[in-house]
Amino acid sequence: MSKINIQYYKTKIGEMILGSIDDSLCLLDFRYRRMRTTVDGRIKKGLNAEFIKREDEILVKTKQQLDEYLAGDRKEFDVPIITVGTDFQQRVWEALMKVPYGTTSTYLQLAKDINNPKAVRAVANANGANAIGLIIPCHRIIGTNGELVGYGGGLAVKKRLLKLEKKISNE
Repeated sequence: MSKINIQYYKTKIGEMILGSIDDSLCLLDFRYRRMRTTVDGRIKKGLNAEFIKREDEILVKTKQQLDEYLAGDRKEFDVPIITVGTDFQQRVWEALMKVPYGTTSTYLQLAKDINNPKAVRAVANANGANAIGLIIPCHRIIGTNGELVGYGGGLAVKKRLLKLEKKISNE
């Protein structure tokens, strides 16, 4: 069985769990989010691997880029990633990665972006199943009415991230 190297990392937005396998990041998420067990289980099963607490080059690079992002010094991550999910989830995550820094989109727009406008609820669920937060920017998705809705790290963190991105992109 393969090994997923994991590390816990405290940031100013909360404690994160990072995981990598085969020189790619497969996990960047809030350590204490409600769906932790579900997300971890999907990744372990999809990659046929177990977690092992160990540092590696990808995790070091991710932590550095995470710090730079949270300091407002980085707008894009360039860490190789591997995602584990259904074809539908993969399509949603690919569409998410096209939402530019400093902007927001909606679940409805995301559903339209993947040519499935009726799948708003499924898109929201795929968004919530994202295991590589910030790099796959699910925090940039808001409700059609402009309200901040659901986020693994909590709405206060979502608001903080959107504020950070808006501030930096306006400079």
